[in-house]
Amino acid sequence: MSGERRPRVVIVGAGFGGLACARALHGAPVEVVLVDRHNYHVFTPLLYQVATALLEPAEVAQPVRQLLQKLPGVDFRLGDVTGVDLDARVVQSDRGPLAYDHLVLAAGAVNDYFGNREIAKRSLGLGTLSESLALRNAVLERFEQAAWTEDPVQRRRLLTFAVVGGGPTGVEFAGAFAELVHEALARDYPHLDLDRVEIVLVEGSSAPLSTFAPKLQRASQRALEGKGVRVLSGAKASAIDEQGLRLDDGRTIGAATVAWAAGVRAASLADGLELEQGSHARLKVLPTLQVPGRPEVLVVGDMAAIPQAHGRPESLPMLAQVAIQSGRHAGEAIAASLHGRSPQDFRYRDLGTMATQGRNAAVAQIGPLKLSGMLGWLAWLLVHIVALGGLRTRLLVLINWAAAYLLTERPVRLITGTTERPDEQEA
Repeated sequence: MSGERRPRVVIVGAGFGGLACARALHGAPVEVVLVDRHNYHVFTPLLYQVATALLEPAEVAQPVRQLLQKLPGVDFRLGDVTGVDLDARVVQSDRGPLAYDHLVLAAGAVNDYFGNREIAKRSLGLGTLSESLALRNAVLERFEQAAWTEDPVQRRRLLTFAVVGGGPTGVEFAGAFAELVHEALARDYPHLDLDRVEIVLVEGSSAPLSTFAPKLQRASQRALEGKGVRVLSGAKASAIDEQGLRLDDGRTIGAATVAWAAGVRAASLADGLELEQGSHARLKVLPTLQVPGRPEVLVVGDMAAIPQAHGRPESLPMLAQVAIQSGRHAGEAIAASLHGRSPQDFRYRDLGTMATQGRNAAVAQIGPLKLSGMLGWLAWLLVHIVALGGLRTRLLVLINWAAAYLLTERPVRLITGTTERPDEQEA
């Protein structure tokens, strides 16, 4: 590299990992270019609240350039990264090539349909802002259609909803959707018998939130059932057709709408790099987060199969905290290499996991501490408010949460744009 210029670090993806890496490089003697196909960063843990008419898109997303204003050494480029020439050290995009000295892959994850094209076509996801808006449009449109039909069989189908996947995303959506139906929509549609609305949560393992402690799994299921959600455990989706969602045991749920929260995999960019992949199509990395044989390339967050410590073969989970901490480590590793120091191994600090089932109900697992019910819900509220970026965003979200709690109101019951499923695109 020429001494007349600063080495260039290209970061692909403006999610949690990419932004954490850019911040960690602030003040380092490098040129940082952050590339993303969207000009905004999404707080993905609250996307389900967009889909259930509680929050506006602007309350869960912020312009990337605004977030970078205090990082003068970081440039943002809007573009869709289509590939990487690892030998030439060039990122290829729909806007043109971008050479790099160091590369950080932080393109995140997309929905995993396990190769089932029909499910991918007929279901609605919760992984991106456009998907959440399409899901909101679709579920509200079902109630408008039900208000028109005189056929009780068709009305029952329109008012049956299936949620596939009992992880935190599926559980949180199902609980929030049940509250939307039995509170705000019950007032909107007084002539519809919304007691006949059926929300079914389908989970392949023995219980929802399978990674949580058993007592928290049971608490979560009780909370969901108390809100009118029917939980089907030990069942897997096999197909979606005109009759509804078909399960592998032969049963059919006659749902007109299927929300898909059954898992994610690494962004499709990982497939074209000719690098070794692990579970969920993630790229295998060394403990330093570097790609084997490519020390100038680091992978973070949901794209990385990050080995755990203590010799365990399992990779770290695909969580926001893993993305944030690994992104920060990647930036620090690049800064260390510029000073001739070898990068350290990444050590993940488990800050715990949480999932809410709606008002006054959440479970939280923080080390040995296990909370449920109101205590879990208060902990969930505090953590998410602190994690949100910007005073304005925090105030707007707090106002909407307070209105939802006190008035049982959902202020964003708007059908805007299309109700069709958007094209599958990674962040």
